[in-house]
Amino acid sequence: MIINTELEYKGDLFPATITSFTKEVDSIDFYTDNNVIMRVTVLRDSMIRFRFTAKGYFSNDFSYAIDKRQSHGYNVLEVTEADDHFKIQTSKVYVIVQKQSARVGIYELDGSPILEDELGFHWEECYEFGGNIVKMSKMSPEGESFYGLGDKPTHLNLKGKRLENWATDQYAFHKDQEPLYKVVPFYIGLRENKAYGVFFDNTFRSFFDFSHERKGVTSFWADGGEMNYYFIYGPKMSDVVTTYTHLTGKPELPPLWTLGYHQCKWSYYPESKVKEITSKFRELQIPCDAIYLDIDYMEGFRCFTWSKEYFPEPKRMVQELAKDGFKTVVIIDPGIKIDNDYSVYKEALEKDYFCKRADGPYMKGKVWPGECNFPDYTNPEVREWWASLFKEMIAEIGVKGVWNDMNEPAVMEVPTKTFPLDVRHNYDGNNCSHRKAHNVYGTQMARATYHGVKRFAFPKRPFVITRSAYSGAQRYTSSWTGDNVATWEHLWIANVQMQRMSISGMGFTGSDIGGFAEQPSAELYARWIQLGVFHPFCRTHSSGHHGDQEPWSFGEEVIDITRKFVELRYQLLPYLYTMFWQYINDGVPMLKPLVYFDQEDPQTHYRTDEFIFGNQILVCPILEPNAQGRRMYLPQGNWYNYWTNELVKGKRELWVATDFDQIPLFVKEGTIIPKYPVQQYVGQIEHPELSLEVYFKLGKEKSFVYEDAQDGYDYSKGRYSYKTFTLNGKEKELFITQHKEGSFEANYSMIKIKVIGLPFEVKGIEIDNEKILFDKNEINITEGIVIDKDFSELHIIGV
Repeated sequence: MIINTELEYKGDLFPATITSFTKEVDSIDFYTDNNVIMRVTVLRDSMIRFRFTAKGYFSNDFSYAIDKRQSHGYNVLEVTEADDHFKIQTSKVYVIVQKQSARVGIYELDGSPILEDELGFHWEECYEFGGNIVKMSKMSPEGESFYGLGDKPTHLNLKGKRLENWATDQYAFHKDQEPLYKVVPFYIGLRENKAYGVFFDNTFRSFFDFSHERKGVTSFWADGGEMNYYFIYGPKMSDVVTTYTHLTGKPELPPLWTLGYHQCKWSYYPESKVKEITSKFRELQIPCDAIYLDIDYMEGFRCFTWSKEYFPEPKRMVQELAKDGFKTVVIIDPGIKIDNDYSVYKEALEKDYFCKRADGPYMKGKVWPGECNFPDYTNPEVREWWASLFKEMIAEIGVKGVWNDMNEPAVMEVPTKTFPLDVRHNYDGNNCSHRKAHNVYGTQMARATYHGVKRFAFPKRPFVITRSAYSGAQRYTSSWTGDNVATWEHLWIANVQMQRMSISGMGFTGSDIGGFAEQPSAELYARWIQLGVFHPFCRTHSSGHHGDQEPWSFGEEVIDITRKFVELRYQLLPYLYTMFWQYINDGVPMLKPLVYFDQEDPQTHYRTDEFIFGNQILVCPILEPNAQGRRMYLPQGNWYNYWTNELVKGKRELWVATDFDQIPLFVKEGTIIPKYPVQQYVGQIEHPELSLEVYFKLGKEKSFVYEDAQDGYDYSKGRYSYKTFTLNGKEKELFITQHKEGSFEANYSMIKIKVIGLPFEVKGIEIDNEKILFDKNEINITEGIVIDKDFSELHIIGV
């Protein structure tokens, strides 16, 4: 007898009527008569978590993304019931839950809608793998804009786009290609000048649709797992980004040298080639702090080994490089070569640390060493073992940083480019398939690497860089944007990627300057350097298959431009270090798109090129060949042209002429920019003084300078200096006051103050209420005056 056993296709399923609810402290559970439970948890007055299950109970609540060190709290939580809905109110918003459909609306206290369900939560049974495909759709009114989602090579404003989150090795990717290496399922919505955020914490393959399929509807869904998202209310975009960054965590402060310029290639070998490269930097006086070794430094691409032919004495070499100011950074990939004579492989095999297929055998795939097995970094025991492997490299040889690549994870010669979906993972005791663990594999590798480098670098700070990442990876690692291409299109992509990553919580990011694949022209390389020095992570990297890509590969003119802009970066190190301090303490992004800077100006909503570096420097790269200038948008306020010191009124588009050795740079009026003298590497010289470039303003403005020992952990014990400089400009007077927090004392004793745009002739100077006698012919305030670093108030009096 033959019967039809085909499974019934049920299509989309929806919650039925809510029949009851319970409240426990900060959470309210709503129960429907078809076994759906919706849990609403108020974490802050402006942050609410929504979890849904269609099976009548919740699975273990576990997330790699959430920073468990963060504390939350709210001021108001009131739950009331009406005939057709429930109302949950905080001091910032209220939530309406419809009884009949469990649909949700979130509103300002005056009743203005912020985010309302369209279909709301629904799901579809996944017969192939089990579980559900979980879905959410929201109403999206006309004029709403969307930002975020991390590493996406597309327009900054995501309106009208559909995007996919599945960490993928995309060599030589192109504009609008999906997906890429990183997964950050967090977006910012902006409607009627009010911002909110949604973080969909689901590690399965997921999708976001911003009114692409259906006008007026925004939706997000995942191939499995739980519908689990966090709603964050602004109304300022800065509030949303900061709250999300606190939720998923911030890094520790990096050593200052990591903010210098770095040089990399696939590959520098043998040792003589490495020495040739580093010597040339010093000969040409182009500052550089780090040299990178790609996979060819290893013995047959085996991790934690050194090629006896190319690097016979790595400890001596690393020490000699260090004497010349170069820190050595090496690559480590996840693939462990199958080789019974290889100690790392043997130990992992004996301890059963490799990922397995569903029916038992180890996951095997081809990468650089050939056939490999892969550690399960979602197993805490494996992470501890992996961390222990860095002892020789860091503590004994003296390597200063580790670079994790190929950790999407990438597998060669298979159509999917990665592990089969049936591979099993420990997932910190929440056993699962690769469908769930794929997007966090790279983060957990970087996490294990971070703990190893930190352990053996102590008392210095660790430095780790990763290609693949999931939300929260910023707690352990910096990142770069993968295998880009030497094209003008990719210069545009790099600019947008860095802005997006910064407002997506992963600020310490950069691109391969000049492009990894293919060969840039001299002009393209110069323009990329001019942009790259304003990205938090600054590294030239290229594929050796396409020619040389050191600054001297493009002729004298490019050497001079590279030197000029890298020197500018080194001068701005105290400004950049201060940006980092504000990022790790306050969750403030280091790069700010114009829409972040002024969300109320609709002209900023679709700008991609210009961005704010820190809080007060406006950068606009040249993104096209043969340009002698460009049109750009100056946001609200008044801005000084950095090159000419001309004061220009903002909130308008204008033409800015630039030479080949310039890009448009503007400084917000009232800014005080700290600068160090040029040095060839961090720590080369003791600074005789700190320079402050003061940009006059009628009115008040605050600027900040963070300093510490530049490495080590004394800063965590209060031995740091955080100075607030307040400028107060008047028609015939200028006041600059200084307030300091922390016990750190810099080595320099003097500060040089240079005032730009002073509208009056100087008649007198007072320091801490004491008049200073000076000869007008000898002291020029626009050239700079030198005063004691511990002054409280500088008063410049005009005629």
